[in-house]
Amino acid sequence: MRLGKVVKSNSHFDYVVQVDDGMDVPNPPDAESYGFGSFVRLEGDRHWAVGIVYNSQLFNPLFLNNGPRLSSEPDPLFTPDLINETRTLLSTVLIGSLAETTSGDRYGEQGIPRAIVPVNTPVYCLSEAEIAAFHRDRTGQPQFRYYSLLLRYAGNFASHLTQQVLQELADLQLFAPREQRALEMLCRELAWRNTLGPLQAK
Repeated sequence: MRLGKVVKSNSHFDYVVQVDDGMDVPNPPDAESYGFGSFVRLEGDRHWAVGIVYNSQLFNPLFLNNGPRLSSEPDPLFTPDLINETRTLLSTVLIGSLAETTSGDRYGEQGIPRAIVPVNTPVYCLSEAEIAAFHRDRTGQPQFRYYSLLLRYAGNFASHLTQQVLQELADLQLFAPREQRALEMLCRELAWRNTLGPLQAK
Protein backbone atom coordinates (compact mmCIF):
# COMPACT_ATOMS: atom_id res chain seq x y z
CA MET A 1 0.00 0.00 0.00
CA ARG A 2 1.29 3.46 -0.90
CA LEU A 3 1.91 5.82 2.03
CA GLY A 4 3.17 8.97 0.33
CA LYS A 5 6.30 10.41 -1.24
CA VAL A 6 9.78 11.64 -0.34
CA VAL A 7 9.84 15.44 0.10
CA LYS A 8 13.30 16.07 1.60
CA SER A 9 16.27 14.53 3.37
CA ASN A 10 18.10 15.51 6.55
CA SER A 11 21.13 13.39 5.68
CA HIS A 12 22.18 10.58 3.35
CA PHE A 13 20.15 8.02 5.33
CA ASP A 14 17.47 10.19 7.00
CA TYR A 15 14.52 11.02 4.73
CA VAL A 16 11.22 12.83 5.26
CA VAL A 17 8.08 11.30 3.76
CA GLN A 18 4.89 13.28 3.23
CA VAL A 19 1.84 11.08 3.80
CA ASP A 20 -0.85 11.15 1.10
CA ASP A 21 -4.15 12.78 2.04
CA GLY A 22 -7.57 13.12 0.40
CA MET A 23 -6.28 15.81 -1.95
CA ASP A 24 -3.59 13.46 -3.32
CA VAL A 25 -5.37 10.12 -3.67
CA PRO A 26 -8.97 8.87 -3.41
CA ASN A 27 -8.15 6.47 -0.55
CA PRO A 28 -5.39 7.86 1.67
CA PRO A 29 -3.69 5.52 4.17
CA ASP A 30 -5.06 5.36 7.70
CA ALA A 31 -2.95 6.31 10.70
CA GLU A 32 -2.33 2.66 11.71
CA SER A 33 -0.51 2.06 8.42
CA TYR A 34 2.51 4.23 9.22
CA GLY A 35 3.06 3.96 12.95
CA PHE A 36 6.28 4.14 14.89
CA GLY A 37 8.64 1.36 13.74
CA SER A 38 6.85 0.61 10.44
CA PHE A 39 8.95 -0.88 7.65
CA VAL A 40 8.67 1.01 4.35
CA ARG A 41 10.22 0.79 0.88
CA LEU A 42 11.15 3.76 -1.28
CA GLU A 43 10.40 2.64 -4.79
CA GLY A 44 9.47 4.35 -8.06
CA ASP A 45 10.71 3.29 -11.49
CA ARG A 46 13.31 1.28 -9.56
CA HIS A 47 13.80 0.08 -6.01
CA TRP A 48 15.81 2.57 -3.95
CA ALA A 49 15.81 1.58 -0.29
CA VAL A 50 14.14 0.04 2.76
CA GLY A 51 13.56 2.23 5.80
CA ILE A 52 11.92 2.38 9.22
CA VAL A 53 9.65 5.16 10.47
CA TYR A 54 11.22 6.57 13.65
CA ASN A 55 9.40 9.89 14.12
CA SER A 56 6.41 11.89 12.89
CA GLN A 57 5.37 15.52 12.70
CA LEU A 58 2.04 17.20 12.10
CA PHE A 59 2.51 20.32 10.00
CA ASN A 60 -0.26 22.91 10.38
CA PRO A 61 0.43 26.35 8.84
CA LEU A 62 -2.62 27.81 10.64
CA PHE A 63 -1.10 27.14 14.07
CA LEU A 64 -0.44 30.46 15.87
CA ASN A 65 -1.80 32.37 12.89
CA ASN A 66 -3.07 35.46 14.70
CA GLY A 67 -4.74 37.13 11.75
CA PRO A 68 -8.10 38.89 12.03
CA ARG A 69 -11.22 36.80 12.56
CA LEU A 70 -14.68 37.39 11.11
CA SER A 71 -17.37 38.19 13.63
CA SER A 72 -20.02 36.22 11.72
CA GLU A 73 -20.26 33.38 9.22
CA PRO A 74 -18.59 34.37 5.91
CA ASP A 75 -20.73 34.81 2.83
CA PRO A 76 -20.11 31.72 0.64
CA LEU A 77 -20.43 33.88 -2.50
CA PHE A 78 -17.38 35.94 -1.51
CA THR A 79 -15.30 33.27 0.24
CA PRO A 80 -12.43 31.78 -1.79
CA ASP A 81 -11.90 28.04 -1.82
CA LEU A 82 -9.71 27.06 1.12
CA ILE A 83 -7.39 24.07 0.85
CA ASN A 84 -6.54 22.11 3.96
CA GLU A 85 -2.75 22.47 4.15
CA THR A 86 -2.19 20.30 7.21
CA ARG A 87 0.33 17.54 6.50
CA THR A 88 1.71 14.46 8.22
CA LEU A 89 5.49 14.05 7.83
CA LEU A 90 7.37 10.85 8.66
CA SER A 91 11.06 10.72 9.52
CA THR A 92 12.52 7.54 8.03
CA VAL A 93 15.97 6.05 8.60
CA LEU A 94 17.26 3.97 5.67
CA ILE A 95 18.59 0.54 6.69
CA GLY A 96 19.29 -1.17 3.36
CA SER A 97 17.62 -2.34 0.18
CA LEU A 98 15.96 -5.37 -1.40
CA ALA A 99 17.84 -7.31 -4.07
CA GLU A 100 17.04 -10.32 -6.26
CA THR A 101 18.96 -13.45 -7.13
CA THR A 102 19.08 -14.70 -10.72
CA SER A 103 16.28 -17.11 -9.82
CA GLY A 104 14.06 -14.24 -8.68
CA ASP A 105 14.30 -14.79 -4.90
CA ARG A 106 14.46 -11.55 -2.93
CA TYR A 107 16.91 -10.90 -0.11
CA GLY A 108 18.13 -7.97 1.95
CA GLU A 109 21.28 -5.91 1.54
CA GLN A 110 21.45 -4.30 4.96
CA GLY A 111 23.38 -1.13 5.73
CA ILE A 112 23.36 2.47 4.50
CA PRO A 113 22.35 2.47 0.79
CA ARG A 114 24.84 4.09 -1.60
CA ALA A 115 22.23 5.67 -3.89
CA ILE A 116 20.61 9.07 -3.22
CA VAL A 117 16.83 8.75 -3.23
CA PRO A 118 15.18 11.39 -5.49
CA VAL A 119 12.48 13.79 -4.30
CA ASN A 120 8.91 12.59 -5.06
CA THR A 121 9.91 8.91 -4.90
CA PRO A 122 6.80 6.93 -3.88
CA VAL A 123 6.88 5.22 -0.48
CA TYR A 124 5.03 1.99 0.34
CA CYS A 125 4.47 -0.25 3.35
CA LEU A 126 6.51 -3.44 3.39
CA SER A 127 4.47 -6.65 3.37
CA GLU A 128 5.26 -9.48 5.81
CA ALA A 129 6.83 -11.45 2.93
CA GLU A 130 9.06 -8.48 2.08
CA ILE A 131 10.04 -8.03 5.74
CA ALA A 132 10.97 -11.70 5.90
CA ALA A 133 13.00 -11.46 2.66
CA PHE A 134 14.84 -8.36 3.89
CA HIS A 135 16.00 -10.24 6.99
CA ARG A 136 17.63 -13.01 4.90
CA ASP A 137 20.95 -12.61 3.14
CA ARG A 138 21.80 -13.94 -0.34
CA THR A 139 22.41 -17.44 1.03
CA GLY A 140 19.12 -17.49 2.96
CA GLN A 141 20.70 -16.98 6.39
CA PRO A 142 19.01 -14.62 8.89
CA GLN A 143 20.54 -11.18 9.34
CA PHE A 144 20.03 -8.11 11.52
CA ARG A 145 23.00 -5.96 10.57
CA TYR A 146 21.21 -2.61 10.89
CA TYR A 147 20.96 -2.96 14.69
CA SER A 148 23.80 -0.48 15.27
CA LEU A 149 22.35 1.93 12.65
CA LEU A 150 19.10 2.21 14.59
CA LEU A 151 20.86 2.73 17.91
CA ARG A 152 23.14 5.41 16.48
CA TYR A 153 21.01 7.33 13.98
CA ALA A 154 17.35 7.06 15.03
CA GLY A 155 17.53 10.04 17.39
CA ASN A 156 16.17 10.16 20.91
CA PHE A 157 13.87 7.20 20.27
CA ALA A 158 16.65 4.87 19.09
CA SER A 159 16.57 2.30 21.89
CA HIS A 160 12.76 2.15 22.03
CA LEU A 161 12.56 1.93 18.25
CA THR A 162 15.05 -0.94 18.20
CA GLN A 163 13.13 -2.74 20.91
CA GLN A 164 9.86 -2.36 19.00
CA VAL A 165 11.40 -3.59 15.74
CA LEU A 166 12.91 -6.62 17.49
CA GLN A 167 9.56 -7.42 19.12
CA GLU A 168 7.75 -7.14 15.79
CA LEU A 169 10.22 -9.51 14.15
CA ALA A 170 9.83 -11.96 17.04
CA ASP A 171 6.02 -11.80 16.78
CA LEU A 172 6.14 -12.51 13.03
CA GLN A 173 7.93 -15.83 13.71
CA LEU A 174 10.17 -15.40 10.66
CA PHE A 175 13.10 -17.50 11.83
CA ALA A 176 13.96 -21.06 12.80
CA PRO A 177 13.55 -22.01 16.51
CA ARG A 178 17.22 -21.44 17.41
CA GLU A 179 17.28 -18.04 15.70
CA GLN A 180 13.90 -17.17 17.21
CA ARG A 181 15.20 -17.84 20.73
CA ALA A 182 18.22 -15.61 20.15
CA LEU A 183 15.94 -12.84 18.88
CA GLU A 184 13.63 -13.13 21.89
CA MET A 185 16.63 -13.04 24.23
CA LEU A 186 17.83 -9.84 22.55
CA CYS A 187 14.31 -8.39 22.96
CA ARG A 188 14.31 -9.13 26.69
CA GLU A 189 17.80 -7.67 27.15
CA LEU A 190 16.89 -4.44 25.38
CA ALA A 191 13.58 -4.19 27.27
CA TRP A 192 15.50 -4.55 30.54
CA ARG A 193 17.95 -1.82 29.50
CA ASN A 194 15.10 0.54 28.52
CA THR A 195 13.18 0.06 31.78
CA LEU A 196 15.72 -0.70 34.53
CA GLY A 197 18.85 0.81 32.98
CA PRO A 198 17.88 4.47 33.69
CA LEU A 199 16.96 3.55 37.29
CA GLN A 200 20.37 1.98 37.91
CA ALA A 201 22.07 5.04 36.46
CA LYS A 202 20.53 7.09 39.25
